[in-house]
Amino acid sequence: MRLLKAKEVADRTSISIAQIHRLVRKKQFPAPIKISEARSAWLEGEINEWIALIVQQNR
Repeated sequence: MRLLKAKEVADRTSISIAQIHRLVRKKQFPAPIKISEARSAWLEGEINEWIALIVQQNR
């Protein structure tokens, strides 16, 4: 299991960090987990699943 920083998530999805946070608020994107008081990260598996879902929906 790997944790991804916001920039890594943005690079993988081609979505800006600001848009990722908007999608999280709308519950349309996996939420990050808090890994310290000032740091959050996304689970790589959840991001991969979201990407697969988007690809499947748009075929």
